[in-house]
Amino acid sequence: MPALRPTITSLSAALVIACSPAPEPPPEASDPDPRQALIERGNRLELDTPTVPPPGDPDAHYTMGFARTLCSGVFVSGLDEDFAAENIGFFTSPLDTRGTVVERNVDYENKTVSLTTESGITRMAKFIGDLGCVPLPIGESEPYFDPPEIQSALPDPATTPWPLGDVLPGDPLPAEIDADKLAAAVDMFFTDGAMSGSFVVTYKGNIIAERYADGIDRHTPLESWSMGKSLSATLLGVLMQQGVYELDQPAPIPEWQEPGDPRQAIRIKDILRMSSGLRCRAPQDPDADPSLGFYDHLYLYTGTVNSFAWAATRPQQWEPNTVGRYRNCDPVLANYLVRLGVEGRGDEYHQFPQQQLFDKVGVRNLVFQTDPYGNILLQGSDLGPARDWARLGNLYLNDGMANGERVLPEGFAEFVRTVAPAWEADGRPIYGGFFWLTGANYGLEPGAVYGMRGAGGQVVDIVPSKGLVLARLGHYAGSPVWVEAYPEGMRLLLDAVPDVR
Repeated sequence: MPALRPTITSLSAALVIACSPAPEPPPEASDPDPRQALIERGNRLELDTPTVPPPGDPDAHYTMGFARTLCSGVFVSGLDEDFAAENIGFFTSPLDTRGTVVERNVDYENKTVSLTTESGITRMAKFIGDLGCVPLPIGESEPYFDPPEIQSALPDPATTPWPLGDVLPGDPLPAEIDADKLAAAVDMFFTDGAMSGSFVVTYKGNIIAERYADGIDRHTPLESWSMGKSLSATLLGVLMQQGVYELDQPAPIPEWQEPGDPRQAIRIKDILRMSSGLRCRAPQDPDADPSLGFYDHLYLYTGTVNSFAWAATRPQQWEPNTVGRYRNCDPVLANYLVRLGVEGRGDEYHQFPQQQLFDKVGVRNLVFQTDPYGNILLQGSDLGPARDWARLGNLYLNDGMANGERVLPEGFAEFVRTVAPAWEADGRPIYGGFFWLTGANYGLEPGAVYGMRGAGGQVVDIVPSKGLVLARLGHYAGSPVWVEAYPEGMRLLLDAVPDVR
C-alpha cells in the first residue's frame, strides 16, 4: 500500500470536494452572495411541511459508516486495515469522529468489522460476497436477505480484446496526440499527496494512458461513492430502452399512490435531476444546519433500515422541478424504481445490473452494495476499478451504444448532460441528470464536459468534442491535494488531444 499518509487539515473542504465539480472562482465582492440567494429562493418557494430528523444517535451512525467503509476497504479493495482506517471514506465517517472508537475488530475469518465507541455503542458490517459489505442493525449478525452470487456471461478478460476484455491492441499512440502533454497530465493526476489509486483515459474508445498506485491494479475496486448516482441513472436508462419506464411519466412509487398525495406530481426525470423537491436534508444544502439533527442524506448510508421505504416517506419541501438540491433521497428512489421495474416483470433484481448492463460493456469488477434488506444503494455504496468506470463513460460517449447494441435510449446521454431546469433557475447550471456539468470550468459550455463524481475525488469525465473519457479513483485523504491538481491536469489533457468534431 502507498506509504504516504497526509494530515487532514480541513475535513469540511474534503467533503465539499468529494461531491462537487472542480471549484469555480469566487464571486466578486460586489456580487450578491450566491449561497444567500439560494437560501432566500428556497425559503420563498418552501411548502409548509415538517422537518423530522432521522432517528438514532449520530455517533452510532458515524460508527456504522466507519464500519462499512473499513469493511469495504479491507474485504473488497484489499487494503491494509490501518491504511484504510486512516485514509478512506470520510464522508459517512469523518476522521474526527473515528477517535470515539476504542475497540476495532477486523475478523478475517468471518469477514466482519466490529467497532465499539467510548459510550459502549457497537456497530458491525459484514462482507457477504459479490455484494460487498452490508451494514448490520444492532444485535444482528446477518442481513435480512440471502445474498446471491452474481452471474456474468463475459469471457475470460485475459484473452478478450478491450473493451469487453483487458487485451489491448498494442498500437502506438495516435500521431495527433501530444505525447508530452498527455504524460504531464498523468503526472499531474498523480501529484504527490493526491493519493490517486488508479487512472485510465480513453480516446475514441481506446486506452491511451493508465497508471496505478502500488498494490492496486486494473481489477481493484476502489471507493467510488456518488459515481453510483450516475450508474443509477444508467440502470433506469436501460429499463427505459427496454420499455419499462419513460422519462416524463410520474414516478410510480407505491407509497405515493394514496388519493391526493402531492408526490404523484414527481416525474422520473425530476428524480434524475435532483429536483424532486423532497425534504431530505443534506450537508451540501446551502442552509445546512447540524443542530437540526442527523442528516437524511447520510442516514441513507448508516441507518440500517429499508432505505427505499424510508426515502419514500419524505414529504415535499418544494414543488417538483422548482428547486435543485444534491440529496440522496432522489438516487435512492431511482434505485427503488429499478427494483420495482425489474421484479415487476419477473426478473432477478440483483442480477439485473450485471446481465443487462455490465455484460454489454465489459464490466466485471464493479461492486454495488446493499442495505440489510437487499436494496442496492447506488447513491454511493459502490466500488469499482478505473477501467470499469471508463467502460461506462464510453457508453455515454457513444450515445448509449455498446458493441452495436443500443443499451440506452437514443438521446439519453444528451438528457443527462443538459442543465436541469430547477438548477438553472437556482443560478447553478452545474447539474444534469445525475451527472455533473463541468465544461464552464474550462471555458466551455455546460455539458461540454460532463461526468460522474464521488466523495474523495472520484471522477469520470466525458468530453464528446475530444472523444475522451477519463476515470480516476483515489483515497479520500488525498482529496485536498487532488482538487488543486485536477483542473491543471484536465487542461493539459484537453490540450493534448485534438477536437474530433
